[in-house]
Amino acid sequence: MSEHPLLRKTGRWLTLGLALGAGLSAAAAHPPFGLLPGLLGFGLLLHLLDRADPAKPLRSAFWRGWLAGSAYFLVSTWWVGEAFLVDVAEHGWQAPFAIGFLACGLGLLWGAAGLTYRLIAPRHAGRVLTFAAVFAVFEWLRGHMLSGFPWDLPGEAWRAGGWVSQAASVFGAYGLSLITLAMAAAAGIWGGSDSRRAKAAASGLAILALVVLGGGGALRLAAPTRFTPVRVRVVQADIEQADKWTPEAFRSIFDAYTGLTAQPPATGGVPQVVLWPEGAIPADSAVFLAEGTWTHDALMAALKPGQILIMGAARSDGVGADQRFFNAALALRRDAGGLTPLAIYDKHHLVPFGEYMPMDSLMGAIGFKALVHVGDGFTAGPRPAPILPPGLPALQVLICYESLFPAFVAGDKPRPAWIANLSNDAWFGKTSGPWQHLNLASYRAIEEGLPMVRATPTGVSAMIDAYGRPLRRLGQGARGVIDADLPTAIASPPYRTLRDWPFWIAVGLILAGSTRWVRLSPAPAPLRAA
Repeated sequence: MSEHPLLRKTGRWLTLGLALGAGLSAAAAHPPFGLLPGLLGFGLLLHLLDRADPAKPLRSAFWRGWLAGSAYFLVSTWWVGEAFLVDVAEHGWQAPFAIGFLACGLGLLWGAAGLTYRLIAPRHAGRVLTFAAVFAVFEWLRGHMLSGFPWDLPGEAWRAGGWVSQAASVFGAYGLSLITLAMAAAAGIWGGSDSRRAKAAASGLAILALVVLGGGGALRLAAPTRFTPVRVRVVQADIEQADKWTPEAFRSIFDAYTGLTAQPPATGGVPQVVLWPEGAIPADSAVFLAEGTWTHDALMAALKPGQILIMGAARSDGVGADQRFFNAALALRRDAGGLTPLAIYDKHHLVPFGEYMPMDSLMGAIGFKALVHVGDGFTAGPRPAPILPPGLPALQVLICYESLFPAFVAGDKPRPAWIANLSNDAWFGKTSGPWQHLNLASYRAIEEGLPMVRATPTGVSAMIDAYGRPLRRLGQGARGVIDADLPTAIASPPYRTLRDWPFWIAVGLILAGSTRWVRLSPAPAPLRAA
């Protein structure tokens, strides 16, 4: 008997809803929600891919993966629309398009992953590992293609500083994503035709992996946090992005940062180093740091003799047609004779369409460059390397979303003793973005075994130890300072040496095993399409 058309139509709508639900569920595992059972959405997605329409399985698998991915990234990245609301009259109309295009565009990678999985996956319980390997590879591609955007990797759903997150010290965020996907997807085979023994074995291995990761992480976190004699002040002035771009606001912004910098410490000694966030002062640093200006004098008055300021600032070099602009971090010391420059870090990984225009000539010719108002943008700095301000331990500066990228901290000697993440999270507004950014950035501390100091204008600023634990923080909308001793670095974790080699070895073995399972597996009974 043929199926009634109404039932077929209902089934299609149900499948659409389940695919969207799988992505929404998985996204809910990330901050600020932290609903870790939501990771089982990957199990639901596996179930849906296994039941792709037998008449057109590859196309069906692609669309199911795309729907799930679009929903996942819609929840994960909706905050990008806030950047367009800074100037509502000029850019507000672009917000829904930016949110939709980003979510649906990133969802294409999940669609391609679904198609690839369906193309190679065997009808064996081991397909859980195949699913995890394929999706982890496409997540790696997301973090590297077209300059990369590794926001909310599946493995970074675990709270940074918690037990499971410590596995990133060995496997990195991509390796932990592979493990997380496999554990979550194990639930998906319960709706299939696998034997009860296979289902129980897959579930048991997933639980065992969780116990092992959690137990290993608990042992790692049993070590106490130790501290250096370096005292740090993080300044969070709570300056909204929309308040930065008027000449009248400049004085109040400068006064806010210098006032908090000069504030006497509530406890402990005077900080040796002060951190301001990315783009703290909306002006070329050559202008407001010039001797004889009121801004130079105000900064001299705010800093104590010998105190070092690390500030995010725009800087320029060259003149006329050769002039270039950089999104930089400047290290300055307050000496008797003035502000002494100590070191500069120019941001290496710029944000496309925000800090520079890809294919600049073409985009200018078609008018898109003027439409998004990028202008000439910033110039990328050299590859990251530690800076060595005299009187401070060597540090690696990561500006804004550079903190999303595993293995971005330079592997060359000297190994830095800490990471300074200067970020302008004011662009995100009071959304989930700053909380997600805090969690994601903290994984770099775990992977490198280094403490991290985060400075943002509106939150979330934090002092983070080498295990990714936030020891002190200032939330969204808070104005104030964090005064804290800098934690010590710990022994170099395996990931710092191995980087992503364990990830690629595991992926290679899984995919090689998948092709063997396909050859050895008997022809399966056709699965009923969902």
